[in-house]
Amino acid sequence: MKFFNAGAPRRATDAARLSAANDLVHRTLARHGLLMSDNRTRAEEPTEPFSLNDLLSGVMGPRNAPAPVPSNLPAGAEFRQETYTCASGSRRFRTYIPAAAEAGATGVVVMLHGCSQTPDDFAAGTGMNGLAEKNAFIVVYPEQSRGDNAQSCWNWFSRGDQMRGRGEPDLLAGMTAQVCAEHGVARNNTFVAGLSAGAAMAAILGETYGDVFAAVGAHSGLPSGSAKDVPSAFAAMAGSALASPLPPVGGHRVRTIVFHGSSDNTVHPSNGHGIAQRARRINAPQSIETSMSGHAVGRRFTREVSSGPNGAGLVEYWAIDGQGHAWSGGHPGGSYTDPKGPDASAEMVRFFFEKSHEDL
Repeated sequence: MKFFNAGAPRRATDAARLSAANDLVHRTLARHGLLMSDNRTRAEEPTEPFSLNDLLSGVMGPRNAPAPVPSNLPAGAEFRQETYTCASGSRRFRTYIPAAAEAGATGVVVMLHGCSQTPDDFAAGTGMNGLAEKNAFIVVYPEQSRGDNAQSCWNWFSRGDQMRGRGEPDLLAGMTAQVCAEHGVARNNTFVAGLSAGAAMAAILGETYGDVFAAVGAHSGLPSGSAKDVPSAFAAMAGSALASPLPPVGGHRVRTIVFHGSSDNTVHPSNGHGIAQRARRINAPQSIETSMSGHAVGRRFTREVSSGPNGAGLVEYWAIDGQGHAWSGGHPGGSYTDPKGPDASAEMVRFFFEKSHEDL
């Protein structure tokens, strides 16, 4: 007599289903930049902030080809490849030193790329090096490593990367301070900007290192503290960001300019409004509010400005109609750019270097 074990096939089927489910979860997390290279999530890891640029190719649309390393620099300009190391880790970064800065740099702008991007890609898409030549400032492009995030995202959703003195904020602030010291640039002319995950990290740096950065530029990002782990990261991107406590009032006021498209299906537009609202509560609680609407290269926009008593713009929030998850007014040579709309790069540089900010 043969005995048939009906439980064995069932257990095998259940195991196969569980394996398939686990594989799907891991692939989804990795695709969203929420998985470390060794398959551990960053939920409890001591490291940093946000915004997934390469979230879902089906949502984002086809990605432009990565930009090649520039070979036709203006005479006298440099685009260095360097590495910074401290107790919180090590990262490579590129530094663009324009020929115009030969007599002295006017400032330093740190540019944090989004998920799946590279410094060269981000430089090409934003056109920031060209603006550096016109205005004689230095541009720093930190590079996230695949070893620290599977999709090269800055780890905005990890609690350990949302505070001063540790993780990616400590590393990026130290890198910036080193470049500023080398070129004799003071805090009031030091700025940080980013796209998506890079924008989320820029917002974190503005709150944790106000003694290093005078202003923040955030494009398609999320507020500081909007997530604490993987589940809350997905919720924040969908429009249900956590309400993180405001930092204590310090000795430095950090100005903020925000851009966000109304058709962003990767990072809900409410997050851009959240960055601006949080910046007003921290740095512009008694500001004068003005609003205007306009057109720029085929897109309507609304621009809200919060100004201080001296007329200096403390917070600007640009809501761009019909724009998706892409750099407004960007160049097609880089990924995740939209040639339509206001030139986010030019507006950020204008906002950063406004002379009226120097007495803040």
